[in-house]
Amino acid sequence: MKAIVHEGNTGVEGLSIREMNKPEVQGNNIRVKIHTAGMNRRDLAVITKRHQPEDPALIPGSDASGVIEAVGDKVTRFHVGDEVVVNPGLGWEKNSEAPPEGFEIVGLPDHGTFAEYYVCTEDHVEKKPEHLSYEEAGVLPLAALTAYRALFTRGKLEAGQTVMLPGIGSGVLTYILKFAKAAGARVIVTSRSKEKQIEALKLGADVAISTNDDWTTALSSESVDLLIESIGQATFNKSIATVKKGGTIVTFGSTTEDEVTINIRQFFYGQYNLLGSTMGSAEEFREMLSFVRRHKIHPKIDRLFTIDEYKQAFEYIEETKNFGKIGFVL
Repeated sequence: MKAIVHEGNTGVEGLSIREMNKPEVQGNNIRVKIHTAGMNRRDLAVITKRHQPEDPALIPGSDASGVIEAVGDKVTRFHVGDEVVVNPGLGWEKNSEAPPEGFEIVGLPDHGTFAEYYVCTEDHVEKKPEHLSYEEAGVLPLAALTAYRALFTRGKLEAGQTVMLPGIGSGVLTYILKFAKAAGARVIVTSRSKEKQIEALKLGADVAISTNDDWTTALSSESVDLLIESIGQATFNKSIATVKKGGTIVTFGSTTEDEVTINIRQFFYGQYNLLGSTMGSAEEFREMLSFVRRHKIHPKIDRLFTIDEYKQAFEYIEETKNFGKIGFVL
């Protein structure tokens, strides 16, 4: 089978298109013929962090939609021909305060979805939402699951609240924007790009300002209940200064420096809540799919690449050119 493979060199230089063995199916495994494989910044991190030349060849990728082509003799939930999406989380079944020991994400350390076929147990796929195309469903899993847990499980967003999203444009934040509006919230976004501000307003954002603005001045008439932080050092203190006293910040990522310095006295006098979040459980994955079905939510797709355009795709996401999701059509 044709696949994007990482081996030898660190980063994009270690990527190539290779013929790999088509995975066999037995027991409770299923084989999915992949139609679309969504791409995430994690994929860039995976190929960047594999430093050893002796590391085995790896197929990256955590997201996919497709059709079940083969099932093992112990499979009971699915049949050949079923349209499915891959759950990118492994070993986290029930919702819990944190991932359990042994939790992994598809695409490292084992082979992922940037290939013509993907094999997993039947417990790690779910039926594709009927209203979504394969392209839309293929870019859904990891980012939408991350968005759902950050917004609802951790952030406990309620209708009528105001949520702020610094740095709008990533797949996760465009999902959070759509989810929050579907839940009846007011949404404020920031971006350094005027074009991304305009796109966010088209998607339903109520207010869009520049990330470089003085947020407290620009939003003096707003009361931010919940702020979703994914930038890190560059905006973290602005986020604390902007969310209302007693409000909540949920952080799931850091596109700038990981380490931040805060005024702890200002923080505890403000009675702020700071919560971490990452990915989500299989239970939350199913809840997210139900939410997407109920509200007929469609992903915002920025661009789709062929598998042969892998270098352009990795460079595109590295340069943060996307507004919404990107992926590969196989």
